[in-house]
Amino acid sequence: MQQDLLHRYLFDNLDVRGELVQIENAYNEMIANHNYPDAVKALLGELLVATCLLTATLKFEGEIAVQLQGDGPVKYAVINGDDKQNMRGIARLQSEVTGSTVKELIGQGYMVITITPTKGERYQGIVPLEHETLSECIEAYFEQSEQLKTRLWFATDTTEGNAKASGLFLQVLPVDKQKSIEDFAHLEALSHTIKDEELLELDANTVLTRLYHEDNPRVFEPQSIQFKCGCTREKTMTALVNIGQQALLDDVAEHGEIKISCHYCLKDYLFDEQDVKNIFN
Repeated sequence: MQQDLLHRYLFDNLDVRGELVQIENAYNEMIANHNYPDAVKALLGELLVATCLLTATLKFEGEIAVQLQGDGPVKYAVINGDDKQNMRGIARLQSEVTGSTVKELIGQGYMVITITPTKGERYQGIVPLEHETLSECIEAYFEQSEQLKTRLWFATDTTEGNAKASGLFLQVLPVDKQKSIEDFAHLEALSHTIKDEELLELDANTVLTRLYHEDNPRVFEPQSIQFKCGCTREKTMTALVNIGQQALLDDVAEHGEIKISCHYCLKDYLFDEQDVKNIFN
């Protein structure tokens, strides 16, 4: 089964649109070597799926960040992506993780959705985390920001080296209000029958056929999803400039070299005395 794809679909006679996301490689690359507890891996998997769905739904060219932050064991969890579905993500812990719901992991906090378009003004939406699940929090975001009935279903498998994350999305189309509400209720009931293992293990065509075989979903060309960190030696050098040449040379004299690790992909960048001098010449 081909993974790491986002599928969009419409129904010819129903005023509802849908999306299906299934991610494997990008998810494994994102959580590899971070030693997250399983509950945090699952949260990042759901957040990754949610960011892919939001990127396709909000229709922009540019970058997106979806961040959960609060006073719980997980200080923050964030996925950064763009309209090409290049994704990266990270979580920071501040105490021992014991629960698994959004409330138990993040505590009192917020979801912050930031869109930085290639052209135009930056947009930021902030939603209090008042629900137990991430899907309910995002549904609340759409109710608040776009007044569009929306439902999401997430499934994750955090098996080391074989992790998977999937999601299903339904949203009413802003046309005939009464008809769209009835159409949505019909499809919501069908979608509610999906099992986690079906979302994770079956290919997209099988999932959609099983759920909506009588409603003839019209599926568009899928969009691939990939992990892409974006860190480079040049960007790291730019960050070092802010520290100052003498402070960096003192650090090299004490430790032999400077090691900077990327928080996202954990890649190490090493700089010796000559590298530091080159940065400032």
